[in-house]
Order: sequence, then structure tokens, then C-alpha cells
Amino acid sequence: MNLTLHVPATTANIGPGFDCLGLALDLWNRVHIQLGGQSLSIEINGEGAEELPRDESNLLWRALKMVYERAGTPVPQGVRVTCENGIPLGSGLGSSAAAVVAGLLGGNALLGNPYPLSSLLRMAITLEGHPDNAAAALWGGLVISAGEQIRRVEVPTWHLVYVLPQVKLSTQQARAVLPANIPLQNAIANLGNALLVVEALRSGDLPLLRTAIRDTWHQPVRLPLIADMSAVFAAAQEADAAVALSGAGPGAVAFCEPAQREHLSRAMLAALPGNGRAWLLQSTSQGAHIEYSHEHGYSSRKETP
Repeated sequence: MNLTLHVPATTANIGPGFDCLGLALDLWNRVHIQLGGQSLSIEINGEGAEELPRDESNLLWRALKMVYERAGTPVPQGVRVTCENGIPLGSGLGSSAAAVVAGLLGGNALLGNPYPLSSLLRMAITLEGHPDNAAAALWGGLVISAGEQIRRVEVPTWHLVYVLPQVKLSTQQARAVLPANIPLQNAIANLGNALLVVEALRSGDLPLLRTAIRDTWHQPVRLPLIADMSAVFAAAQEADAAVALSGAGPGAVAFCEPAQREHLSRAMLAALPGNGRAWLLQSTSQGAHIEYSHEHGYSSRKETP
């Protein structure tokens, strides 16, 4: 049996929804897994091709191996993995979560799908440390995560501009600057805004999202780590977009009207020094899914909560 896995990019936090909100985006990693041969073979094309390891330290392989270990089953000796990566690394678009989800879904499928998505999410949290990106990648759409409790919210298709500066910012660096204590006033503001972000996304209310997306917890301390990101935010706001860091950064995501995207991407890129990159994206209700290749042809399966 051969597998082809499709895993979407995700944007997390969405301003005030720190570690609790994630939205799947129509930008994909595709992973082909084939059993056979005498050893592990990993081929990587696209984003991260020059950086990602091709041995057993690869995150996708570690996730696949975790499923086998949980099942008490020996890992296959001969596996060929081919990755076609559309999600940029270290971008705030959930590239590590996509690798984890691909490995977990792949291992689970090879074993005959003994684990439901809820169990795979628990494994993903073990590897990722938080559920927001992995949950959105698994289920698609907008997902609210509270530990292992998740709720998927149906939202209309949103149009976005994603801008990535030439700045390296690890999740560890971004976490290190977070305050140990938050003033009560800020906590109340973020709680109210996070609730309104969900309502804005659910109802397709861009004007509401512009105000609700404001954050007082993590963005004020993270923005100074990313050169000229404050100017990028200002450019997006001047174009009437709702803008936030994507996850911990360093990229920014701006929600806008479809006709605004070209102008908005140019304005945001103009605020960046050097050669920033931009993607015109939209949200997707489809989460990670698998195509099975048997000798009689292809079939697909999509598990939903």
C-alpha cells in the first residue's frame, strides 16, 4: 500500500487567541509514503529542501515512528518518503505541525487506522507542545483548542495576504520574551477580543475582525524582534485589512476583501527591507487527508470529528 498525504498550512493565535485559535489555509504539503526496500529513504522538494534532515531525526519520521511505538509494533525497515513542501519553514504557518500531522496520519494509516484523530492530536501535542496548529491542520477550518478539547467552527472562505520577512525567529525565541504575568486589564481585553475574533470569522464580518484582532499579550513583545514588522502592520491597517502575526511570527497575515489582495501584498512588502516574500491565500475547510494507492487504483478517505 502506498499513501499520499495532504496537509494544509495553518495560522494560529489570530491576534488575541493565544495558543487557542487556528485556521487552516489553502497552502499544502504533500507527502508520499511507500513501503519497500531495505532502509529509510527521505526525499524533500520545495520549501526546506536544503535545510530539512533526511535521516531518522526528520520530524515527520519521528511522528510516524511514535504511532508505531504507541501501538507496540516494529517500525517497517524499508520506507520511502517523498515530501513536496509548499509551506515555508520557520514562517508561522505551521510547517512543523504539518510534518507532525503527516507522520502521525501516515503511521496510523499504515497500521490500519487504529487511532482516532483525537488520539493523534494528543500525540501531536507531545511533539509540538501546543495544539493550535496541529488541530487546525487535522480538522481544517477554524478550530478552537483548549488542551485536548477542540471545537471546529464553520467559517466562510476568507481571503488573506501572508508576508514573510527575511528574518529568522524561532518559536523558542518568540516564547522567551513572553511576560510571566499579565495585567488584569490586558487579560480582560484579550479574552473579549478572542471571543469576537471567533464571531467575526464565523459571520464573515471583516470590520469586526479589524478591531477584534488586536492583542495585548504576545504581539507587543514579539514585534520588536522582527525588523520593520510594525511598519508592515501599519501598511495593512491603512489598507483596511485585519492584520496579526501568524503564530509566533516572523510572518504576518492580513485578512482582506478579495479585490484588495494584490494592492495589500505590494503595500506590505514595500514596508519590508530586503527581499520579503508574499502569498495570496484563502482559508480552507478541508483538513489533512489521505489518498490510498492499491493495485486497483486510488481511493481517498477523510476522517472528520
